Amino acid sequence: MGRKAPKSAKKFATSGQLKKTIQARHKHQKALKRTQHRRGNKGGSKGAGGADDEEEEEGEGEEKPRGSKVKSVDDFLNGGFMNQDDDAEDSGDEDSMGADDDSEMDEEDAEEHDDNDDFASVDEIDDEGAAHLLELSKLAEKDPEFFKYLQENDRELLEFKAGPAGADADSEDEDAVMQDGDGDEEAEDAMPVLDMDLLRKWQRALLDHRSLRALRKLLIAFRSAAHMNEDDQVVAWKIDSSLVYDKLVVTALRYTPVVLAYHCPYKTLPNGRLKPPTQTPKLRSLQKMIISFFLNTTHLLSQLPEKSELLGIAVRESAKIVPYVSSGRRAVRGYVKKCLELWSTASVPDEVRISAYLAVKTVSDMGEESSAEAVMKNMYLTFVRTSKLTTPFTLPSITLMKNSAADMFCIPELAGTSYQLAFGYIRQLAIHLRNSVKVKTKEAYKLVYNWQYVHCIDFWCQVLAKSCSKSLETQSGKESELKPLVYPLVQVALGAIKLIPNTRSYPLHLHLLRSLLHLTKHTSTYIPLFPFLLPILSSSLSPTSPPKSSTLKPLDLESTIRCPAQYAKTRVYLGALVEEAGYVLAEWLGSEGVRGSVAFPEVCVPIQVALRKLVKGASSSSSSSKPGKGKGKGKGPGGILSKEIALIKTLIERIDDASLFVSNKRTLANASKAFGPSSMDAVRAWEVEMGKEEGPLGKYVKTLRKGREQRRKLIEKAREGEDEILEEESDDEDEEEDSEMGEGEDEEELFSDDE
Repeated sequence: MGRKAPKSAKKFATSGQLKKTIQARHKHQKALKRTQHRRGNKGGSKGAGGADDEEEEEGEGEEKPRGSKVKSVDDFLNGGFMNQDDDAEDSGDEDSMGADDDSEMDEEDAEEHDDNDDFASVDEIDDEGAAHLLELSKLAEKDPEFFKYLQENDRELLEFKAGPAGADADSEDEDAVMQDGDGDEEAEDAMPVLDMDLLRKWQRALLDHRSLRALRKLLIAFRSAAHMNEDDQVVAWKIDSSLVYDKLVVTALRYTPVVLAYHCPYKTLPNGRLKPPTQTPKLRSLQKMIISFFLNTTHLLSQLPEKSELLGIAVRESAKIVPYVSSGRRAVRGYVKKCLELWSTASVPDEVRISAYLAVKTVSDMGEESSAEAVMKNMYLTFVRTSKLTTPFTLPSITLMKNSAADMFCIPELAGTSYQLAFGYIRQLAIHLRNSVKVKTKEAYKLVYNWQYVHCIDFWCQVLAKSCSKSLETQSGKESELKPLVYPLVQVALGAIKLIPNTRSYPLHLHLLRSLLHLTKHTSTYIPLFPFLLPILSSSLSPTSPPKSSTLKPLDLESTIRCPAQYAKTRVYLGALVEEAGYVLAEWLGSEGVRGSVAFPEVCVPIQVALRKLVKGASSSSSSSKPGKGKGKGKGPGGILSKEIALIKTLIERIDDASLFVSNKRTLANASKAFGPSSMDAVRAWEVEMGKEEGPLGKYVKTLRKGREQRRKLIEKAREGEDEILEEESDDEDEEEDSEMGEGEDEEELFSDDE
């Protein structure tokens, strides 16, 4: 009667791991057979009883467990330790180190190729110290950037002194890493511990000889660092020191691009795009190792803390590996997804986010137009999702995303792709606006009156302003391909402003007007903004009912698209509207395309008439009010927004001065030479010269910008808790602002007309 199976064996069989263990052993056995077969072909066949036959019989008979030690580096590398990959079940290659399905490595060639053939030229180093010093003496000339990094971070390696010739570095590494497999079971289960000395030897081999074998060992250890403390991964090294861990990660990230560029360099084309390295037998043999390193780096990006310095190094250095893995679409897709995640996270330092953007830009520079289109589309969608919630704390992060994404869409080589994407997304905005105009319900209005819609309008205004700028078109001598999209975008923005013309929606109107102002300043396109600013000034300076007194803190219009209910019809809100609308009007009139126009005096006539009439009505209503406490300071009923009225009066005076200035210049030009509708070339040249001169209005706008910048800095200091006093006011009622549209408000009055 046979012996009864122990309880532990039954538990192991029922856990579902038995099948995986058997498959792993079969896989290991096949690898050993293949290795022994290659050695037999190289070294010749031995007799029956030879060492090779004994090892083969041992491999066929008794299998070693996965955690046991092996006798050589070759056995270790062929033992299946590098095959643990997230996509292992998807790739049909048994010896894959994490290569992608789309990699160009042929399976049959990979099985017949021996990795040691590539490393044979660097296996024998006779005088390591002398060669190391010789290489260091030439490093400053060959690679100054890498030499500078070593000076800052690896001074000990640069100050290495040559000693007596010792044993081969690789053989010492093997002796230190791979102990003899004979011994008790506890010794076999022990995992080698990586120390600083061994890491230094690898560094010297990489620095002196660009050793591929040392690189392979380094990347095996790097994989252990990337998947450390993960139960489902089998790693080859144990790292018990944080210093060794940091040094290992930095060494792998810094040295790997240098070694690969030495053996398989890639080219940078004149237009800035990157050309993948030429496919050679050496590159084909290294392809799996490179893919494995790239996947491990992508995995490491999700494991490192957001504030870690290693995160920035990993993002910057991994971008240098992109030209070698451009054929692995799955690996690149996962890398782009992770980089966009870092790029859109507000808590990540700005340096890391910019590095993530540059890495994504490198991917778009490598691939074809279809790959660049996918990258640009994912970047835009990530930006839209992130901009759903906008607060004073998230606004800088959204601005960084907006500027960097606009830079991606303005690459000249991708103008055709940018046009297609911009056309589709602007059309989508127009469809939302059309549905809101037709249906006229609160739900339909919310499709337009939200932060995402506002940020999308502003984003496309920035894209068109940068790609269709007047200076860029003058340099290139032709119009941008995106120029036809200016008109539909302006129509969509103006239609959104006219959708809900009540006072509580004026913050959103100002956001859209500022976006159009940015567009007209850079493209010199005349966009009539005053008809949309006049209702804001009129309803604020001449309200139907006297403004309510309030002790609320000033409303931040930069992070607000709808006025909260407690701010409606208060002096704080109306004063902020007049100040912001007056500044936008001054910026619009002071822009180069408007103030430099030959028709500026005629354009200003209706604006001057409307503003004078508005100031006169506001002054008369203020004087007819009963005098109260604080008259003349804007604090009582008798001094209704007197400060804001004075601001508009000053603006009228500057407009008059600018109109007179342009009229005099135009008269002088007409008297000196032919100047009129029949000589448009002379008129355009005159407008260019006038746009360069500031004039009275340009100087006034510069003063307004300086004052607003000082106030913005004070607000930032107060927000960061530096106890800066903005102005004297009582904060008896500390009420929280409602930045999201409709939050905390009655649903029936969400889109009601206040007038």
